[in-house]
Amino acid sequence: MSGSKHNIIQQLQREILPLQGYKLPLQGTDVSIGLGPLERAFPHGRWPTGAIHEFIATGSPAAAATAGFTAAVVGRLMRHTGVAIWIGKKLPVFPGALDAFGIGAERVIFITPDRDQHVAWAMEEALKCEGLAAVVGHIRDIDAIASRRLQLAVEQSGVTGFLLRHDPRQISAIAAVARWQITPLASGGEAGMPGVGSPRWEVALLKVRNGQPGKWKIEWSAGAFHILPIEARRTWPEEKRKAV
Repeated sequence: MSGSKHNIIQQLQREILPLQGYKLPLQGTDVSIGLGPLERAFPHGRWPTGAIHEFIATGSPAAAATAGFTAAVVGRLMRHTGVAIWIGKKLPVFPGALDAFGIGAERVIFITPDRDQHVAWAMEEALKCEGLAAVVGHIRDIDAIASRRLQLAVEQSGVTGFLLRHDPRQISAIAAVARWQITPLASGGEAGMPGVGSPRWEVALLKVRNGQPGKWKIEWSAGAFHILPIEARRTWPEEKRKAV
């Protein structure tokens, strides 16, 4: 490929990616959330902020794991800006437990509407608030039009949105830069120590615009993400069956 064609392609990528929800980080701004090879699956090698991320969870264990992983990511985003909003009819989140992910409960506003439509509306309004670090919404179903309204809101504000969908009736294309699925893994405590260990997840990036889908096994400990070695990569149901 000639140099001129290569330059044209790079210029087109710079112009198109922002239209698809990706924004180049400002010079001198650290937007890494510490997920190493997982972040490199995205364009520019950075977790997309100022965009909508969709998470699909099947069953209660997966919904709880998804909430935990999301909390860890939100905690990293809140290092630089102060407040997040968490929205849902029934929130599978214990406020006091957020401290384990670096989030003081006093820095989160919890909203509990009574309908999915109200969750979507509350998310849209919250995502317009430029001073927020993130907005998390638990919503079972959302259509393409409603999700596009969320995307338009983050394009203006730069706030990052998380759609946590527990047992959705239908999975179709919506306005999100990435679709995720989180599976719980058996925790790994320190050798010889009793009790529950650090949370672990299998993190699957199912769909991503102009990036590379993949799957990783991750632990949250000592305030950071850690990629697990291969021998630690058994899912929670497998561990449970083995114990039985």
